[in-house]
Amino acid sequence: MNKIFKYFAVAGALFAGVSMTSCQDYLDKEPSSDVSADLAFKNFRNMQGYVEEIYNCIPNMTQCGWCPEFNFGDDLIQNPQADGHINHQVDLGNFWAWATVSEFWFSNTTANPTSQDAHSHHFYGHAWYCIAKCNKGISELENPNHEFNGTQEEKNLLLGQLYFFRGWWHFGMMQFFGGIPYIDEVLDPAVTPTNVRLSYQECAEKAAADFQKAADLLPVNWDDTTTGKNSGDNSLRINKITALSYLGKNYLWAASPLMKNGAQKGGRLTYDYNTELAGKAASAFGQIIDLVEKGACQYKLNDFDYKDVAAHEKSANVDYSYSELWLTSGRSGLQPGGPEAIMRGPSKGWSYTYYRWGMTFVANVISDGCDNIGHCPTANYVKNYGMANGLPLDDPESGYDPERPYKDRDPRFYHDIVYDGMEYIKGNPQAAHANMKYAGLATGGSMRAVENASRTGYFLNKFVAHIANQYDGGSYMSGGATPHSYMPYMRLADIYVMYAEATAAIGGPTGKSSNCSLTSIDALNVLRDRCGAGHVSTKYTGNAYMDEVRRERAVELSFEGHRFFDLQRWLLLTEPEYASKTSQEFIRVDGADESFYANNDPREARVAEFREEVIITRNYDTKHYWFPVLRDDTYIVDGFEQNPGW
Repeated sequence: MNKIFKYFAVAGALFAGVSMTSCQDYLDKEPSSDVSADLAFKNFRNMQGYVEEIYNCIPNMTQCGWCPEFNFGDDLIQNPQADGHINHQVDLGNFWAWATVSEFWFSNTTANPTSQDAHSHHFYGHAWYCIAKCNKGISELENPNHEFNGTQEEKNLLLGQLYFFRGWWHFGMMQFFGGIPYIDEVLDPAVTPTNVRLSYQECAEKAAADFQKAADLLPVNWDDTTTGKNSGDNSLRINKITALSYLGKNYLWAASPLMKNGAQKGGRLTYDYNTELAGKAASAFGQIIDLVEKGACQYKLNDFDYKDVAAHEKSANVDYSYSELWLTSGRSGLQPGGPEAIMRGPSKGWSYTYYRWGMTFVANVISDGCDNIGHCPTANYVKNYGMANGLPLDDPESGYDPERPYKDRDPRFYHDIVYDGMEYIKGNPQAAHANMKYAGLATGGSMRAVENASRTGYFLNKFVAHIANQYDGGSYMSGGATPHSYMPYMRLADIYVMYAEATAAIGGPTGKSSNCSLTSIDALNVLRDRCGAGHVSTKYTGNAYMDEVRRERAVELSFEGHRFFDLQRWLLLTEPEYASKTSQEFIRVDGADESFYANNDPREARVAEFREEVIITRNYDTKHYWFPVLRDDTYIVDGFEQNPGW
């Protein structure tokens, strides 16, 4: 039985007489007992328990597999032991792997909506089921004959969450497949669905209607409502800001070159946006930024203020650091995110096992004793990190010197990337790892073994600092430190950069929305100010300015699972500059004797023959702009046609 039919059948059975699931383990609400079907939709307490199960289905991308995989653009490459994983399979053009690779957060595998095990939650495995729940809940609450024992505020909160989630699960699938059947009604589980597949733009309009309804019904902050004051962790609950975030993102995606012009090679139309839809996106984002800039909501940017940025050691009096968007440690299992996180699902808390065999793989902390499945930043992607003065590396005025390639770079480079010569192990390694004290990432260096170290001349430091090794501990590797990893689906910095893109598509650097005081370039500079990088140069206009917007997005949101979809929607996925993954090759000059690094700043080190070499080239055609739909869904559901070429 295909997934769509199965999930609507299961949902139908659930509503026909099985007991409701308690919500106490999901968002730590007041405990609720199992309730019979005739009481399920009668009051807020019971109905919220019904909604909580949808929250529980949101995958934790960092814990849904032992080797979490959420980056499959041109940004990372894995060690050969991971060739069966999604990153390499996408490199090979085997997009069918999305459905079966259990480490992949979007996968079709292991879906149990009531499970507290993060391995049981994958996006496609839950999507149709959660949509069916949304439709049933909306139908009950909007039925004029339905008796709801509660206040209008309670009813609005319930409906707002359900409308949001209906749009959210659809939008998640649209990113992979394009237009799909948009299920916005209760289907008879005894009848095979026949919903016609819509175009992307048609789907986007339906999703926009759901997100807008959610925004109209929900408060900015649940804590400010009578009902919310009696709820649990409201920081995880869907609110007006969350709904506006996805309303804007949905419109921006619909406005993007791929969705406007269709899949094609050549990159000729990469700057051709639908300006009407871009304007709608800018308006949604503008509402959020206006509230943030006025201090009228609970969201703000986390602090980029460090005593040791490479070790992610924050300065005194910093509450939530930039690093703690993705990982907390020594904070009693506190879920990462802080005031910048807008969209997260519930997480079971810290798990030494999940962390030990999860996010450390992404970081490729090679001296922690894990398997040889690391994720290395590609040299072609690291070039996006420009200079501290704000200019890109290839700008003649940037000051970039390939003989000193790590000098005066964007501050986020030193937070996100392990580069040659930096002190990788701060303590005293045993003889077996003595040559890893300082990162040996030059060609032929101590950390350049393809099978178990860096294939590219870089390691990833963004989510897990390099001190998470068996010598430094970094507090992350010990059970008592309560490490907790989570990748927010939406954060405030994304709002600023999406606003910048939407307004740039309309009016270039000075483009703006009427409901926001910031221009496009102002929004980018908010992010530059946060990390201490120079402002975007005003000499960039037209397409050159849009390139700077895209570069800022590449740096600020690096390795967070966005890159593939950005290249896709910009019609750049097939283009040579973005199809190759490269390594950084060079010879040490100053650091030939490693004692140099004990007494000198590695950022000042001189190198020679700094160059890129191609590791792999993706041979993509237009069909690769969309993933294939499950064959069973196309065989059984009338109107759900397969994507072209698959």
